[in-house]
Amino acid sequence: MQGILKVYNTLSRKKEIFEPLNSPFVGMYVCGPTVYSDPHLGHARSNINFDVIYRYLKFLGYKVRYVRNITDVGHLTDEVADSGEDRIQKKAKIEKIEPMEVVQQYTNSFHQMLKKINVLPPSIEPRASAHIPEQIKITQKIIENGYAYESNGSVYLDIQQYAAKFKYGELSGRNTEELLEGTRALEGQEEKKNPMDFALWKKASPEHLMRWDSPWSEGFPGWHLECTAMSTKYLGNQFDIHGGGMDLQFPHHESELAQSNSCFGCTPAKYWLHNNMVTINGQKMARSLGNFITVEELTTGNHVLLEKAYSPMTIRFFILQAHYRGTLDFSNEALSASTKAYKKIINGLKIIKTLKPDEGANESINSTLDAEIIKFCNDCFLGLNDDFNTAATIASLFNLLKKINSFNTNQSDINTIQKSTFELLQKTYIDIVENILGLVEEKTTNSSGFINGLLELYSDAKNQKDYAKVDKIRSYFKSEGLLIKDSKTLVDWQYEE
Repeated sequence: MQGILKVYNTLSRKKEIFEPLNSPFVGMYVCGPTVYSDPHLGHARSNINFDVIYRYLKFLGYKVRYVRNITDVGHLTDEVADSGEDRIQKKAKIEKIEPMEVVQQYTNSFHQMLKKINVLPPSIEPRASAHIPEQIKITQKIIENGYAYESNGSVYLDIQQYAAKFKYGELSGRNTEELLEGTRALEGQEEKKNPMDFALWKKASPEHLMRWDSPWSEGFPGWHLECTAMSTKYLGNQFDIHGGGMDLQFPHHESELAQSNSCFGCTPAKYWLHNNMVTINGQKMARSLGNFITVEELTTGNHVLLEKAYSPMTIRFFILQAHYRGTLDFSNEALSASTKAYKKIINGLKIIKTLKPDEGANESINSTLDAEIIKFCNDCFLGLNDDFNTAATIASLFNLLKKINSFNTNQSDINTIQKSTFELLQKTYIDIVENILGLVEEKTTNSSGFINGLLELYSDAKNQKDYAKVDKIRSYFKSEGLLIKDSKTLVDWQYEE
């Protein structure tokens, strides 16, 4: 069973049945990082959440074009007031290197982080600086349509003019009139008609390093404009999903929506999906607040808040055990619990890949057990279909795991369910764990050949009743975080939970 997928649309503030504009094709754009420092746990959360969405849509049979950008210019330090220094240029000055060296260094760091936590690469990963002509063209069109004006070499979207036809604030739930009345003119913004107007193009100051020619000045594009240009170039004026962190709703996504309405006369995305934040002691984790933990620090344990290092798959599981729209509070206790839960899931994966019914078994079918397993399998997809609720899916996965462990203990019980039910159990568990949640086995430092050799020595020692050697081999395994599982029919190993 796969059922009907429903997604929570930030624009309508309700769950809606997912119906692509041009099924089976799906266009999805997710705002990527501004690359001026190492990625932290908040970045990992957003990328893992949308990775699962991408994986599940593909699992359902959709042909997904997933576009996730790299912001390498135009993201100013005060993104709400649309002012300040370019974040990448600021970092370049501190490190005394070229801005594009900063971009390359932290783009590499971002990609390394994604590989660690098993996030699939997008279909297209455009850079803002490589799409300046597209941004200039959209700016010209918005001016022609009467929704933008040039002032002292910069170009601004006119919120008052825009609000005469469209609703600025519809995505974030803000009232345009209150926004216009509540804003005040800031120093250096006298060239705007209204403080709420935001830049499509900024004239570069003499000290600004990253600059391009345009019809209005030598300057650089506005942060919001970059995503409009890149999303519409690769997905068309209208596409299915626009995603990103909840903190991007305003002003970034609100401004993107306004730019598309002003240029193309339509809302860019049918569904707007926003993941919630990672918090530390109830406060949002952010580089600007200085309370962040990088993924590198998490995997090495090199941070004052960390009691120990945590593996990449522990981090991935920690993120997925919460719904993407719910808050996720960091704690060592939660990460330690995720380590144990992840190992249980992977131990189950190892078991289900080796279990199989007896050939020609003719035991009576336990219809209650049979129906229960089918229900748990269906429940896994019910969770995913309810706005990608990975928390509910994982709970159902643990119900399946109990059955798998029970079958492993009493393998003859496998013959008391229909063969088709066992195959459904096996396929569902593997699909959910590996293909949708993206959890993979983190190999031990030892090779499988070495482990199997030790298991043979263990079996020999046991048969010879050399219990001192048996205990010694068990201690070797335990020192590597492994346990020997000794049953009537099989000697095997699993991860210590």
